[in-house]
Amino acid sequence: MRRWILGILLVVAVGALAFFALAPGIIERGMNKIDGKPLPAVSERAKALHRTLTIVDLHSDTLLWKRDILDRAERGHMDLPRLEDGNVALQILASTTKSPKGQNYDANSGDTDNITSLVIAQLQPVRTWNSLLERSLWHAEKLHRAVAASAGELRAVDAPGDIDALLAARRGKAVPVGAMLSIEGLHGLEGKLANLDRLYHAGFRMAGLTHFFDNDLAGSMHGLKKGGLTPLGRQVVETMEAKGMIVDIAHCSSACVADILKIARRPVVSSHGGVQATCKVNRNLSDEQIRGLAATGGLVGIGYWDAAVCDTSPASIAKAMKHVRDLVGIQHVALGSDYDGATTVRFDTSKLVQVTQALLDAGFSDDEIRAAMGGNAIRVLRAGIAWRKEPRRPAVIL
Repeated sequence: MRRWILGILLVVAVGALAFFALAPGIIERGMNKIDGKPLPAVSERAKALHRTLTIVDLHSDTLLWKRDILDRAERGHMDLPRLEDGNVALQILASTTKSPKGQNYDANSGDTDNITSLVIAQLQPVRTWNSLLERSLWHAEKLHRAVAASAGELRAVDAPGDIDALLAARRGKAVPVGAMLSIEGLHGLEGKLANLDRLYHAGFRMAGLTHFFDNDLAGSMHGLKKGGLTPLGRQVVETMEAKGMIVDIAHCSSACVADILKIARRPVVSSHGGVQATCKVNRNLSDEQIRGLAATGGLVGIGYWDAAVCDTSPASIAKAMKHVRDLVGIQHVALGSDYDGATTVRFDTSKLVQVTQALLDAGFSDDEIRAAMGGNAIRVLRAGIAWRKEPRRPAVIL
């Protein structure tokens, strides 16, 4: 009987080990895909220009998954070797902490969460199992561990001087690559403004107020009520700007976007998404919202997945970027891939030269491409994360 029981326990133990070893990779392979459709040929002109660019991507969810960002992976869209291949200078890495079951773009309650099961399956620290705040702090810890183990190839960026040092170190080289922390939805504050300090001290320098559901700060474009800023939300926006944290309107409801643009005193970004003019999906920005965001000096980060640009082709990405340029000026155009964000895309970050080629094909000049691929983002990030409080400017009137 004892041997029988021990045999059962052994089988259970082996099964559990296999589950925890294999399940995270299986889950990610099913969610972060490359569609495999043909890519256009890249010209020698595009390749040469691409090597000279300072490229910045405003949004990736790579820290959500159980893999070492320093190693080239056979799944997902991004890691350090592929960032180097793509000549990316600075990558914004988002912390995503909660996602409702049955998630959709139209209406979601915040009563359920898919990510808790992923957290447990990935054997993250127990403190992260029931705390959204601790999940973000764990993502920050993962990044800082990777930086420490990278032999200088990956650098954390959380101050204007870090950006300057990064660019100086990269002159003529593909390394180091910079990484800055962001948050996808401040439900991780757990209702306490004081927790913003903990996130700031962990290195977070950008944050969106909402994700796929309404929270105690604001309504989501995908929530049930889709309201504007709450009193706590207004307090959070003002505190973020005073500290040097960039406000991200991605996933915010229309009322939330309008409220933020009315009180913003620093540049506001839409880190990842599209524009209604080229892809009429509810989370994409209207022309009025683009004008309001531009009035703050901010950026529209264009994504690479179907719901952002109604296709996954490089030409569709360029088409959305062209609309922003033509509407408010090239200085407000940026990249916002949403890599590793449960998205299906045409190419991973190692093939970003595809975007350079698409912009050339769309008639962008070399200087416009330099601005859109990262120059604009460097300008806004450098100003937006400055710790000192800047002189107040008039509020945006929509």
